[in-house]
Amino acid sequence: MSKGTKVALVTGGNRGIGYELVKQLALEGFKVILTSRNPIMGHKIAKKLKKSDLDVSFLVMDVDNQESILQAAITVNERYGRLDVLINNAGVYLDEDKKLVAMDPSILDKTMETNFFGVYLIRSFIPIMEKQGYGRIINVSSEYGGMSQLSYPGVGAYKLSKLALNGLTQLLAGEVKGDIKINAVDPGWVSTEMGGPSAPTTPKQAAESFLWLATIGSEGPNGKFFRGGKLMDW
Repeated sequence: MSKGTKVALVTGGNRGIGYELVKQLALEGFKVILTSRNPIMGHKIAKKLKKSDLDVSFLVMDVDNQESILQAAITVNERYGRLDVLINNAGVYLDEDKKLVAMDPSILDKTMETNFFGVYLIRSFIPIMEKQGYGRIINVSSEYGGMSQLSYPGVGAYKLSKLALNGLTQLLAGEVKGDIKINAVDPGWVSTEMGGPSAPTTPKQAAESFLWLATIGSEGPNGKFFRGGKLMDW
């Protein structure tokens, strides 16, 4: 890796939007670290992208496991000494067609563990960015996390997890030091395994807002929420 090469890390990068983000960042010249809890699939996807002459490596990381995240942060710091872009893409959608009060509490617990606490624990990587005085962090959120959505029933666990994630984005954006920007993106309804084949947005189209925020200058937005490159209300 050359001295000027920027390093990006994408959680849940072995499929869907995550895979597309890994690919597009690598095409933009980044050294990309693809992370996944599944080492077999992660190595397979990284190998596939390397065959296309893309600078992609795999690092096992389970966002539901604090020790796994801490170890990954240590590895990134020791191996590369820098981290320029972090995209918190790993997430789950476990809601059944039930009201929140009738839902098995384990569904809410698991959803919050991955979609909120999994991102909160990613703060382990922020010291690497603060050390170099630069970083771009993008959290994958959803319009379901908007306050306006809470008065409508359904998808309660997912909505609460993304609402909390949006709050975390704003709080951390106000706390970080140096030229570090933290923003959230709603990729929309995307044709992935989670979104289904009927979704109108392709992973490549969804990736555009992330790539923009990954490469913004020091004058760029911080602590904001976007969809399709347009500013959204929290």
